[in-house]
Amino acid sequence: MKSFKLTEEEVREMTKRVPTPFMVVSVEKIAENYRFMRQHMPRVGIYYAIKANPDKAILETLAKMGSCFDVASAGEIECLSQLGVPGDKMIYANPVKSPKGLTTAAKRGVRRFTFDDESEIPKMAQYYPGADVLVRISVRNNKAKIDLNTKFGTAPEKALPMLQMAKKQGLNPIGICFHVGSQSLSTAAYEEALLVTRKLFDEAEALGMHLTDLDIGGGFPVPDSEGLKLDLANMMESINYQVDRLFPDTAVWAEPGRYICGTAVNLVASVIGTKKDRKQPWYIIDESIYGALSGIIYDHWEYPVECFGKGAKECAVIGGPSCDGIDVLYRDINIRGMEIGDKILVSNIGAYSTVSATRFNGFEIAPTLVWEQQPEAKKSMGQSQDAGEAQAV
Repeated sequence: MKSFKLTEEEVREMTKRVPTPFMVVSVEKIAENYRFMRQHMPRVGIYYAIKANPDKAILETLAKMGSCFDVASAGEIECLSQLGVPGDKMIYANPVKSPKGLTTAAKRGVRRFTFDDESEIPKMAQYYPGADVLVRISVRNNKAKIDLNTKFGTAPEKALPMLQMAKKQGLNPIGICFHVGSQSLSTAAYEEALLVTRKLFDEAEALGMHLTDLDIGGGFPVPDSEGLKLDLANMMESINYQVDRLFPDTAVWAEPGRYICGTAVNLVASVIGTKKDRKQPWYIIDESIYGALSGIIYDHWEYPVECFGKGAKECAVIGGPSCDGIDVLYRDINIRGMEIGDKILVSNIGAYSTVSATRFNGFEIAPTLVWEQQPEAKKSMGQSQDAGEAQAV
């Protein structure tokens, strides 16, 4: 899986006119990721989980391509509505919904909801009588980077009684959903969950309850600092095969977040201070663990980093600019020695980064630029076209 990544020359040219820190998103990479998933999972609809990155350019790109969206709050519903996305292109996939969220969903025509506890049923029935509902079950996955099933999902044996209860209270039970966990590195968890779900669909039919929809969640992986040691195309095709085999007449969709945006964004930052009188040299950059690099804590993530120093190779520490001792970004990292003003590039930082950034210590949140709109991109594309024409001649 190839990521979007700026070259050192492109970084140098951009920083001549744009002050650091800043993010750069490639909307073509977003579109490429969407097309790749459609190609290898043709049976599965795509509902982008906008919590991963709600940047306007990303949402507009996906909406134009026909994507649907997974929303978790009133704010996310309104964000999409302002871009012209209708409610029938959204699913309110937060199992626990606030009154404001439910009111906004009803106002904007978002009629599909997920839930995993009986307490949610009267709330949905009150705010949106007749709404379509899917019960979320918990599944096991030891190969997921982040386990979501300790907080979300009911035991499979409780799923059908909950759907029956929802029907009695005026809701429309349409299906089942699950999520194998974030950054899943195995198809086994999907396959096991699909088998469990198929059994529940059959049991529901025997009870006179015809289920029509299946939501297989997200979890599709992207490269971290160590790369990605699996064939993503093969993974998707294997899941698609099982979906086709087990659910030939069911509407099936997934909720990818990280997979869509993770590889499409870079961070460009500068060294603003050094501490070289220590056992290891320290470099302080102008972006923080409280800013775009917040995913180091909140997402348990280690982003690939490239330092454009000119010094000798050394083992160093890179820290953020805040006055908090926890603001350390990379320890024991082998890089070339740097000086104040040197640049660094962090790639694969599109998911759960700026969305969880704060203004701690008064630092501004790094702006996001669209790569395809930058003069450096147009210059690069022009050079590529010229080279192609010359080769053809």
